Amino acid sequence: MSSSLVSSTFALVKRLLVEPQYFWILAVLVILGDAILTQLIVRFVPYTEIDWETYMDHIGLYTKGERNYSKITGPTGLLVYPAGHVFIHKALYDLTSSGENIARAQQIYAVLYVVSLFLACSIYQKAGGVPNWVLLLLPLSKRLHSIFALRMFGDCWAVVITQLSILAYGSGLDDLGTTLFSAALSVKMSVFLYLPGILVILVKRRGIMTTVRLVLTMVALQALLARRFLAEYPREYLQGAFDLSRVFLYKWTVNWRFIDEHTFLSPAFARALLLGHVSVLVAFGWYRWTKKDGGVHFVLRHALLKPSEPASLVTLSSDEAITILFTSNLIGILFARSLHYQFYSWYAYQLPFVAWRTPYPMPVKLAVLASIEYAWNVYPSTTLSSSCLLLSNAALVAGLWFGDSQGRPLEPRTRNE
Repeated sequence: MSSSLVSSTFALVKRLLVEPQYFWILAVLVILGDAILTQLIVRFVPYTEIDWETYMDHIGLYTKGERNYSKITGPTGLLVYPAGHVFIHKALYDLTSSGENIARAQQIYAVLYVVSLFLACSIYQKAGGVPNWVLLLLPLSKRLHSIFALRMFGDCWAVVITQLSILAYGSGLDDLGTTLFSAALSVKMSVFLYLPGILVILVKRRGIMTTVRLVLTMVALQALLARRFLAEYPREYLQGAFDLSRVFLYKWTVNWRFIDEHTFLSPAFARALLLGHVSVLVAFGWYRWTKKDGGVHFVLRHALLKPSEPASLVTLSSDEAITILFTSNLIGILFARSLHYQFYSWYAYQLPFVAWRTPYPMPVKLAVLASIEYAWNVYPSTTLSSSCLLLSNAALVAGLWFGDSQGRPLEPRTRNE
């Protein structure tokens, strides 16, 4: 091989890895490669039954006319997901012969996984500020492939719809983003973790009046989707689908394994986590998410005096909106009392992006990401794996605080009043 060929090949690889104009070329290669890998996983790694049978049993009862959430049950328990989950799994029920065609179901989830990867790449490209080569990290999660293709958790659908919502907010399409967010929330209650960030974005970009309208839109869509259940058994639906007091079993948790079960299940511990969650969100809102606007006092004053106008005089960039949303989600995950293995899908694709918004040197960023992946692949969780997860998540939140908590630094562009 001639030296000129070697040089040109090296130059091409370097451009693919670092130059923004080559982002989608590398992204397509990553997506195609991971699509092949996912097919190999489906073909050669045994399927694991966890919740799929329960989902299908729930839909079987729903199909027979049952609308009382307190009576829709399966091998692993009652139906505890909102109406959107029911409609998605009703379609899957029909497509997979009442859930019996596992191979077809796995192929559907394999496609969903690839769609999720494509959306993750789209979000990274929309925000910018992350080198191309970071995309090579996205297909490396063993646990994430398992959640989608081998275990077919309902969380996967909420994740993909949420990704579409994040893309919409990153593009300034707030009405579309709000509709998609509410649709995702109708699949899994965990999507609530994004709500504080969404409210910050909407108030800054649209003002209080529009924010109220969009929040009412969220509520209206929830009621519309759940009308079949709300019409007959409203209390049972709301208690089942949006049970904020639900306590997950200690034996399945990935985090907080280093504390004893009695403390883990105690109301005092739950209140402490809630206080920590709210405090950190308020701190970011007060000192970080409004820093470019002249401080939270300016934003609040402008919002109250001119409620029909944007509360910020600084243009909210795609990067800023996406970073705020990812941070809001990460803070919620950090203070969650229980994280089950499928919950990794909530933020797995966001982690490299978040790491590149911290001021840590490259080896530390990679070490934090590796530590999180390690923790999610230890079953059952241990004191060590649980401690690694908590410390790594906390390190990312701290890194966002001291790093680029509003996205990569840009020259502010002010609007003319």
